[in-house]
Amino acid sequence: MDVLASLPEKVKQYELFLNDVLKNDLRKVLDGRDILYSEMAEHEQLKSTVEKFQDGSISNENVSTKVDLGCNFYVNAKIPDASMIFIAVGFGFYVELTHAEALKFINTKCDHLQNKIDRLTLDAGKIRADIKIVIEGLRELQGISDIPTKVPQRDICF
Repeated sequence: MDVLASLPEKVKQYELFLNDVLKNDLRKVLDGRDILYSEMAEHEQLKSTVEKFQDGSISNENVSTKVDLGCNFYVNAKIPDASMIFIAVGFGFYVELTHAEALKFINTKCDHLQNKIDRLTLDAGKIRADIKIVIEGLRELQGISDIPTKVPQRDICF
């Protein structure tokens, strides 16, 4: 009888663990991965621009551009010599690099970001597996059988 009395309490504990811990962990991991994806996209865009400078598609002299001052407030800017560029390397530091050095740095940075993204993807998969295990445990505790899956049907629209 004591086991049956504590069953609703155990179910509640598992549900709290599922909602408070596992789902929050999954959200944090996925948010972190999204941030890395946006950073990766910025580096790929920079790589494309540097390659255009290097190929000669864009002249290194008298380049006109727009600079974001913050809060999406842009101003026109003219670059007299774009043979050297400044790249943010982290912690508020910028390094002046040639185009070849910049491409090497960007490729290394993209590889590093991809490794981080891959690790976060694996972590998200592990957390999803843990969520499924907890849900399956809750089903067993509550005596709920597997919910039959619906066969998807096509809607024909005329």
